[in-house]
Amino acid sequence: MIAIGSDHGGVALKDTIKEYFDENGIEYKDYGTQKDVPADYPDIAEIVCGGILNGECSSGVLVCGTGIGMSIAANKIDGIRAAHVTDVFSAKMAKEHNDAQIICLGERITGPGLALEIVKAYFDSKHLGGRHSRRVEKIMALEKKQ
Repeated sequence: MIAIGSDHGGVALKDTIKEYFDENGIEYKDYGTQKDVPADYPDIAEIVCGGILNGECSSGVLVCGTGIGMSIAANKIDGIRAAHVTDVFSAKMAKEHNDAQIICLGERITGPGLALEIVKAYFDSKHLGGRHSRRVEKIMALEKKQ
């Protein structure tokens, strides 16, 4: 299952992504927020990351106005690798090389057509392992040094 969440600045794009999931039989859990309900992106990032860390969901999509705030907030949570992506190639590399559990998108900077291409590229990709796993392990070890 995929976790999805947005603050109020990303609801429209989140809804577009949910429609894509529905049309393609992809299971997801919407962690909020909903139209016209204000929400702070750190709160939504924390909830979505919790759904991944507790095993309820395997990966996720976070959306805010730019994707930057969601990315920063999600990456503060121990055990999470979130990638702010604005193009298809970066989405693919986020999964293949960095084994990112979450991609972060910005409704104000990425149109719905491109966003769906990004989502598809990310979820169609698989972590390549090998030398990339060693690097992911080094990334995760950085959390333990703090």
